[in-house]
Amino acid sequence: MPRLEEGPAAQARRRIMDAALEVFVRDGYVGAKTDEIASAAGASKQTIYKHFGRKEKLFEQIVLEQLVGIDQLFQDAMEELAATEDVAPTLRALARKFVHALTRPAHLRMRRLVIAEAGRFPQLGHAYFQAGPERVHAALASSFRQLTDRGLLRVDEPVLAANHFTWLVTSIPVNKVMFCGDDITFPPGELDHYADAAVRVFLAAYHVPESK
Repeated sequence: MPRLEEGPAAQARRRIMDAALEVFVRDGYVGAKTDEIASAAGASKQTIYKHFGRKEKLFEQIVLEQLVGIDQLFQDAMEELAATEDVAPTLRALARKFVHALTRPAHLRMRRLVIAEAGRFPQLGHAYFQAGPERVHAALASSFRQLTDRGLLRVDEPVLAANHFTWLVTSIPVNKVMFCGDDITFPPGELDHYADAAVRVFLAAYHVPESK
């Protein structure tokens, strides 16, 4: 069945959300003006109020939209990890996918925005954390638990090990970009190097020693 094109109302809503995201990222929630969002979207303030009501609701909708399917980005790779017989290369492939996805400018802009406004919108901060890091760590923990059950890893605390893995993979590039801004970029080879090095350190702690 062919996909139906969005109607004018849905297209207007999309333009407003895209424009608002850029204004919120640039100016913060407090600094973002509805007039500027309307101008950037090519819409009127009345149209924004019709679709979203107050600026607060527009901000909430933008954040909540980003939560849809965050863990799905890595679902196939983590299922492959859980079923693998060769942990190291499968873990490297997952680590590379992970670091490339989490250093995308769009993802980092939203992460920075949610952190900046967590005090004003704590419920959104909690929702973002639960739908993003917490669900990814839960899925990773499940894979590590299965690999441990099969004797391929030695993990006593799977959720803690999942946190160790993601921070080993992403902490250097993500922290640098979060503090230094979007003008910081990393060549793909550098990100792959971080991922591969992280896997070596992770496996040094969690691999099953070879029997002599």
